[in-house]
Amino acid sequence: MNWRRLPPLHALRAFAALAEHGSLSAAGTALNVSHAAVGQQVRALEAHLGLRLVEKSGRSLELTPAGARLADTLSGAFAAIGREVDDITGADADRPLQVSTTPTFAANWLLPRIADFHGRHPEIDVMLNPTPQLVALEPGGIDIAIRFGRGDWPGLDCAQLLSTDLAIVASRSLIGDRDIRTPAELLDYPWLQELGTTEVTDWLKRMGVTEGRVRTMTHVPGNLVLDGVRRGTGISATTRAFIEDDIAAGRLRVLFEEPQPGSGYHIVTRPGVLRPSAKAFAAWLRRQAAA
Repeated sequence: MNWRRLPPLHALRAFAALAEHGSLSAAGTALNVSHAAVGQQVRALEAHLGLRLVEKSGRSLELTPAGARLADTLSGAFAAIGREVDDITGADADRPLQVSTTPTFAANWLLPRIADFHGRHPEIDVMLNPTPQLVALEPGGIDIAIRFGRGDWPGLDCAQLLSTDLAIVASRSLIGDRDIRTPAELLDYPWLQELGTTEVTDWLKRMGVTEGRVRTMTHVPGNLVLDGVRRGTGISATTRAFIEDDIAAGRLRVLFEEPQPGSGYHIVTRPGVLRPSAKAFAAWLRRQAAA
């Protein structure tokens, strides 16, 4: 980093405030300085860069293309700085704990247990973000993600929560007691797949059965997959840990099971010291998994 090339921070801050608020007076109010001071800093920034960042359009100001690019970068950078400062100083200690996980995990493992966490930690509010997408873990945002995979997400701390095999399951109301020996025998049955994932289609391809050859493939939100399987709507792939009770009760049959060495659900966090609420939640997750 060539620090000498960077403009003064107060000039960048003045320009970012002008870009955000749209006028010198509003920017001055936000920074608790005069509008003239904001204008002076913006002109100094333009002189430092040798570029026009703002142009007059009638009685208003507009950003030039270069100004718009710089404003966009500064907006994200200052927001990240603000979140990090809040995080390391504990200023955001009272904000809810934010947890990202897949809809399937949330519906079938986490939500049935969450009352226990609230009983032990009534002072901690939890916000669940169920999504199949890999959400970024940023200061002021998601504190903990529970992800399925091998725990090799770069730049993040990962600890395995549950190791599990992939199970292909169906209800007895759909498949009865039919002796299924090969995946090809399942071509005439309907299938369900979690929206935004490819677990089912990937397994079918590995078994030499393409999605186009099965009778139907319905994509549904993850929290509805096992409900559909239990009702006999279709066959699907899931984590065995979610269906042990159904297997024991005879409601579901495991047709095929595929070991997933090294794979499973992981507790994923940003490197560094966790907020107390996040530390408490991670410890609770480990106890629940052990039990």
